[in-house]
Amino acid sequence: MEEYRRRAAEKATEYLKDGMVIGLGTGRTATYAIRKIGKLVRAGMKITAVSTSDATTALAGAEGINVSSLDEHPVIDVTIDGADEVDPSLNLVKGKGGALLREKIIAYSTRDEIIVVDESKLVGRLGEKEAIPVEILKFGYLNTVSHLSDLGCSVALRMQDGHLFVTDNGNYIADCRFTSINQPSELHSRINTIPGVIDNGMFLGMAARVLVGREREVTVLERKRR
Repeated sequence: MEEYRRRAAEKATEYLKDGMVIGLGTGRTATYAIRKIGKLVRAGMKITAVSTSDATTALAGAEGINVSSLDEHPVIDVTIDGADEVDPSLNLVKGKGGALLREKIIAYSTRDEIIVVDESKLVGRLGEKEAIPVEILKFGYLNTVSHLSDLGCSVALRMQDGHLFVTDNGNYIADCRFTSINQPSELHSRINTIPGVIDNGMFLGMAARVLVGREREVTVLERKRR
């Protein structure tokens, strides 16, 4: 599966053109794309990148990629990122890498959001395999977790090295596992109306296309425009 993702990530860089402002995702799949972009930059391509995490900024800098800010470049031409789940409508679950908030801000400002996955990430409905990550404030976090539980999910605060995981924004992540998500848009709204919740890892209607790495090929899925 790693090889499938690598090939799909490298194919995603074919959508980049000289002079573009691009968004760089976070996680193992995005890393493959960033390293390929680094090669393109060293070969002469001129691009400006906006990063979704401190780790991505560090990697991009090491690859010689010029990293700027969203404030300086509020409109992004293309973003390449990964996902934890993709449903038939190209709705996504993201956030296992802990960067969902910045990833969503970047995606919202992007003309062409390209998602790279291997075929194991395709699901019939969101939440089928993965919990929904929810970024929450530290203040009153146990109260926030209690209200999230009231939505009918089991909630686990994300841990790292024996401590509560802290995002680049200084917040916690609550991973919420639902037995079934029949109306993702409604659930998205219900989660985000809870005080203490900053945002959640459902990316609805944001992906323009998804590149799926398979054994023999990379399949391109495109969202139907209304």
